[in-house]
Amino acid sequence: MSAPTTQRTNVSEREARQVAEAAREQDWHKPSFAKELFLGRFRLDLIHPHPLPDVESVRRGEEFLAKLRAFCESSVDSARIEREARIPDEVITGLKELGALGMKIDPKYGGLGLSQLYYNKALALAGSASPAVGALLSAHQSIGVPQPLKIFGTQEQKDAFLPRCARTDISAFLLTEPDVGSDPARLATTAVPDGDDYVLDGVKLWTTNGVVADLLVVMARVPKSEGHKGGITAFVVEATAEGVTVENRNAFMGLRGIENGVTRFHQVRVPAANRIGPEGAGLKIALTTLNTGRLSLPAMCAGAGKWCLKIAREWAAEREQWGKPVALHEAVGSKISFIAATTFALEAVLDLSSQMADEDRNDIRIEAALAKLYGSEMAWLMADELVQIRGGRGYETAESLRARGERAVPAEQMLRDLRINRIFEGSTEIMHLLIAREAVDAHLSVAGDLIDPDKTLSDKAKAGANAGVFYAKWLPKLVAGPGQLPSSYGEFKREVDLSGHLRYVERHARKLARSTFYAMSRWQGRMETKQGFLGRIVDIGAELFAMSAACVRAERLRVDGEHGREAYQLADAFCRQSRIRVEELFGRLWANTDDLDRKVVKGVLGGAYTWLEEGVIDPSGDGPWIADATPGPSARSNERRPFGA
Repeated sequence: MSAPTTQRTNVSEREARQVAEAAREQDWHKPSFAKELFLGRFRLDLIHPHPLPDVESVRRGEEFLAKLRAFCESSVDSARIEREARIPDEVITGLKELGALGMKIDPKYGGLGLSQLYYNKALALAGSASPAVGALLSAHQSIGVPQPLKIFGTQEQKDAFLPRCARTDISAFLLTEPDVGSDPARLATTAVPDGDDYVLDGVKLWTTNGVVADLLVVMARVPKSEGHKGGITAFVVEATAEGVTVENRNAFMGLRGIENGVTRFHQVRVPAANRIGPEGAGLKIALTTLNTGRLSLPAMCAGAGKWCLKIAREWAAEREQWGKPVALHEAVGSKISFIAATTFALEAVLDLSSQMADEDRNDIRIEAALAKLYGSEMAWLMADELVQIRGGRGYETAESLRARGERAVPAEQMLRDLRINRIFEGSTEIMHLLIAREAVDAHLSVAGDLIDPDKTLSDKAKAGANAGVFYAKWLPKLVAGPGQLPSSYGEFKREVDLSGHLRYVERHARKLARSTFYAMSRWQGRMETKQGFLGRIVDIGAELFAMSAACVRAERLRVDGEHGREAYQLADAFCRQSRIRVEELFGRLWANTDDLDRKVVKGVLGGAYTWLEEGVIDPSGDGPWIADATPGPSARSNERRPFGA
């Protein structure tokens, strides 16, 4: 008999949306290239000329990259990590001695103080040596203790924890629960005030680094009471605290060396001094942390693209079929062109977003989210194409290839390892909704009350007047623009002409904005339910952003004298490939099967098609769909295994 599923927290859809909305950064104090793009305004001046790092940050960054490369080449055995499903202690010791745990931490706390640009280059390098090592370093610094303390921590907290994180202690971020994923309104872990402490109870799932961590960032719900505002709140928790139990080390299809588990808190006392920010600010802290933290995933995706290109080039030149290398057969050559052009674009998006984060002149919350979304999707496609190019050898494991005397190329492992990036730190579907919400923020700011059923007639009348003023100024600007002038963006016209691609971006940014406005006029309050439409809107914006970044990067490389001609060729190839995808997405905005799909889904859930499932055997084991997470003492042994223990 199956064990009972944990009792669920009942939260309405409206309540869930209100919690998510309250956690958003409400204001835009700095310009945003991507936000303007979704509004139909192609602000090339915000990204061109391409921003450049300062000389000192380059010196420190390159110096560290050289040390990290030497260490990874000599000490990181990716095949061993895959085989043993763990990172050896000596690798972690070496990374600590290099200062790799403190890449983003200020030198005054013992860190290296690398820029976002060079931090991401380091992650790409480490992740190429072993994706598990890249994931550990990223989770520790991008979403673990250092980043939220850097932004929201008190001086006392920084003094107490940052030196530890910079050199010795590994941190983890604990938000997800067995029955709570991207809907934090249903968070069940509690932190009850008790004197100068909070008492934590609950269970956290998919705690990356949680099995080996020394310090944890934990999100828990503080009950509202006298003197306590309550709400979801962030805490720094010692992993060795009494009542903290790692109940399981999870295993996955990829990233076999990742230390990800299930952690139970039972009557864990946490000093109030360890609370990050005020009560109720936990989700805002998490989302703000992710604004730049999300860039770690596209960094490793760009690194994966570089490796895919190297293997595709070497193999497709070596392997001959029908009298010539397979690369020269168009069916294979088109895949190699896609990998090369897309790798160039991913690195362009990553470097541009990273440098804008370092300069802090622009608000990059949408750019970082687009980089994560686009990078994770395109890297997966590139790895899939590499497996296809390699044929049977692409499906064969590196260990098997080595055993029979061939080069041990882990193409199938790359495919497995990359798959999680479409889920990590916001699934593609959630990223679509998150970006879409930011993309329509200007519309909701002036017209939101018009479609809000809870607003009074006077509120709606006021909103209508404000909307009229806004759209009277905005809509006429979507009719014509520089993209219709053949001479526009002439500085990008070289031996290879990129100016036409930028004109295309400008025209289609306006088309994207018109499409969004039409959809809001058509569906009004039901717009938020049109997730298929919103996803395509975001995907178009991602392509336009990537095209812009690719062109700007190509011009920067030309000016710098670094492979400018070749960069222009790659940018041209990428933009032409991207334009085909954009045209298809625009067509699917209005010609799709969304309505029919909803009917089929209702039929599936209602049991109308169970006859279609007949004739197979389900090899799944018994048990509940969602594990019981009822608070209480742990009945299992502690699986925590700190490195070196």
